[in-house]
Amino acid sequence: MKLQEALYNWLSIRMVAEARPEDQAAQETCEFFLEILQEDHHLENLVVSSEDNHYNVHFVKDGCEQNKQFPKPLIDSLLKSIQSEPKYHRQ
Repeated sequence: MKLQEALYNWLSIRMVAEARPEDQAAQETCEFFLEILQEDHHLENLVVSSEDNHYNVHFVKDGCEQNKQFPKPLIDSLLKSIQSEPKYHRQ
């Protein structure tokens, strides 16, 4: 999996995991993508910041600080899809 794709997947599910802390599947999936970023891509010190229309992911790769930006609507679409699905709101 390419770095950009892994970051996108991790950030998308991270937003879900933060919004739904009781969702064990989201927590495990977030950990899975974090492991890919750390083990396959050798990223360290991942930090997410938010601005008006995008998220910034800051990280260290091979000793160099880097940053990738993702549009908020793209990242937030997974959470919105989950929240709009009635089967995820059953008790």
